[in-house]
Amino acid sequence: MEMYDVLIIGSGVAALQLASCLSDEINVKILTKSRIHIGNSYLAQGGIAAALGIDDNPSKHFKDTLEAGRFHNKEEIVRTILNEAPTLIGELSKQSSIFDKDRNGNLSLGLEGAHSEKRIVHSEGDRIGKNLIEYLISKLTKNIKIEENVFAYELIMDHKQKRCMGVKAKNPDGTIHLYYGNYVVLATGGCGQLYPYTSSATTVTGDGIAMAFLAGAEITDMEFIQFHPTLLYIDGETKGLISEAVRGEGAILVTEDGTPIMEGVHHLKDLAPRHIVSQTIFNYIENGYKIFLDIRGIKNFENRFPSITAICQEHGIHASDGRIPVVPGSHFLMGGIRTDLIGRTSINGLFAIAEAACTGFHGANRLASSSLLEGLYQGKKLAQWIQSISKKYPLPELPKFPDFYHEKKVPLPDVQVLKDRMMKRVGIVRSKKLLEKQLNWLQQLKLEELTELDSYSVEDITSIFMYINAFLITHAALIRTESRGGHFRSDFPYENDEKWQK
Repeated sequence: MEMYDVLIIGSGVAALQLASCLSDEINVKILTKSRIHIGNSYLAQGGIAAALGIDDNPSKHFKDTLEAGRFHNKEEIVRTILNEAPTLIGELSKQSSIFDKDRNGNLSLGLEGAHSEKRIVHSEGDRIGKNLIEYLISKLTKNIKIEENVFAYELIMDHKQKRCMGVKAKNPDGTIHLYYGNYVVLATGGCGQLYPYTSSATTVTGDGIAMAFLAGAEITDMEFIQFHPTLLYIDGETKGLISEAVRGEGAILVTEDGTPIMEGVHHLKDLAPRHIVSQTIFNYIENGYKIFLDIRGIKNFENRFPSITAICQEHGIHASDGRIPVVPGSHFLMGGIRTDLIGRTSINGLFAIAEAACTGFHGANRLASSSLLEGLYQGKKLAQWIQSISKKYPLPELPKFPDFYHEKKVPLPDVQVLKDRMMKRVGIVRSKKLLEKQLNWLQQLKLEELTELDSYSVEDITSIFMYINAFLITHAALIRTESRGGHFRSDFPYENDEKWQK
């Protein structure tokens, strides 16, 4: 048994920001299921949005965020985060050298889809995630212990105090460990791996959401999944993300014969909100077309996008070819564990931040380059709140758990079957018929009988968690009889503000 002041599950930007902002007198443990450099935050290419330009202001940023989120956002939360965004970027810029600057030493600002102003700060062109993670790791102090390759799988509840007190976790050899904390924080990311085409790291399987759900926490807005319009597509597989910043620099989406596909679809054309661009590409692909990003209008593409250039070259695509084959794929979950602005869930002692959580910041569709911003904001504010409370809760009489269980095999189809069916039935375009078919299939698997997790392997528990997230998404998508943001129903193709906006 190990006891900590703050126990953090996950190691992305939000987790590391939280840990680095806590006083060095606070005992902190970070558990990560893989290695600290493997995760969505590290892969992030785009940047961080903040109203920093001369002609920009948080009110404009607020308007763009609500428009992208299809007015499903919690407005006060949007205002609070966006008003703080310039300060957060300013602090990072003073403390580090990660952001790109122009010849005059000012921050370089880029444009991305659904933004009305240039307000995206970048790092080495398209390496914001890598450089931000490395910087936050460098800030970690001796009071912060990181344990890699530890899979947290069950929240430990004190039912008398009605609070979360820790987690069970497994090592690769199946050994079970118990970790206790005064404050337990889920920073485990979304569930992008539920789909065969995704920008998400292999570790992003909805673990925190499933754990919170099984413990009785409120889950919300799971139907809202953002499909990124442009994933590199080679031989039937996605090979990596092609950042929206590429379109911000002038690339356009075309068919194989060079016909632009966003003309007449939206006034922002190729920089329209992601759900519109993704649906347009999907419609073309369904009709037998191949879609490409035409990058011939971007000067010095290799210098502006070194990481993307490297990914493309690795798979035989060169900037000199002038175009990159793309498909849409799952990219970000707007829903998740319901929390307030700093991450408090409906369970005492349990917190969730960044993509695992749903504060209402993103609404029905996340505005580009907003996820790292949310993680930085929540990590900082939760650290400040914990330090202002500084309360330690007494441990109750602890239940006894064996440190090892004889493993059982999980009676579920292979996760590739789940991925394929999620894409076909609960993907970019949905309908009652397909959603009911998926829900019936999931219910027949009797997931509720698979919640005694100790005897399953890490691989099998991951599979169970993916199926639980699939159920939550499918159920929510069936209930919402309208189309909004990342949720599109062909049988209800229009927004219904009177019933569904909030």
